[in-house]
Amino acid sequence: MSAARVRVLLVEDDVRVARINRDLLERDPDVHVVGSAASCAQGDALAQALSPDLILLDVHLPDGSGLGLLRHWRTQGRTTDVALITAADDEQSIRLALAHGAFDYLIKPFTGARLAELLARHRVRRPQGPGSGAPGRHDQASLDRLLGVSGAAAPALPRGIDPHTLERVEAALAERAQPASAEEIGEAVGLSRVTAWRYLEHLVRAGQAELDHQYGLAGRPAKLYRARAPQPGEAAASPDEG
Repeated sequence: MSAARVRVLLVEDDVRVARINRDLLERDPDVHVVGSAASCAQGDALAQALSPDLILLDVHLPDGSGLGLLRHWRTQGRTTDVALITAADDEQSIRLALAHGAFDYLIKPFTGARLAELLARHRVRRPQGPGSGAPGRHDQASLDRLLGVSGAAAPALPRGIDPHTLERVEAALAERAQPASAEEIGEAVGLSRVTAWRYLEHLVRAGQAELDHQYGLAGRPAKLYRARAPQPGEAAASPDEG
């Protein structure tokens, strides 16, 4: 099943950077950039008109500070997820952004993998759709998901395995009709082949993926991975440290 569609508003005054960011974002087929603003005034107008799921905001804009715009949105009661993508690397800007409710902060230049991680964090924070609970109310599990807190009962993951990245790799593998290589999964989620291989091997050890070998080619057989379908009556496997 595909991840929930993410509608993104970019607030970035550099046209070239905005285009690059749009291209990076829309590598994910479930991300759609619904608008791009080059100033605080444009960003505010588009946020009201488009009601995006996620706003990616620069600090240095021609008619003011993105931090001031973020503060304005919060005082107006707008609770849209906002992340800063900016060259502003000073501690005061970072602290102000977090104090005004930004859930992430990327310092330019950043990697495609780090941007994909931002999207994964946003998806984890989003409501889980109809039937997920009464509007405006949370149980502790849903609140912990919103806060990015790992549940005390959640199984421990090996060092170097991030739970949000693991979710993305697992989802990308599940969407494949045919077994896929680490390189193919890495391209799908914005990871290097080696990083994707590490996550796929973890899923194999955890019983959530299966490993196939493609023979008949020169050299060593290629490793291909596929999601493991639960057997009837079988409980989902729990990740372990292998």
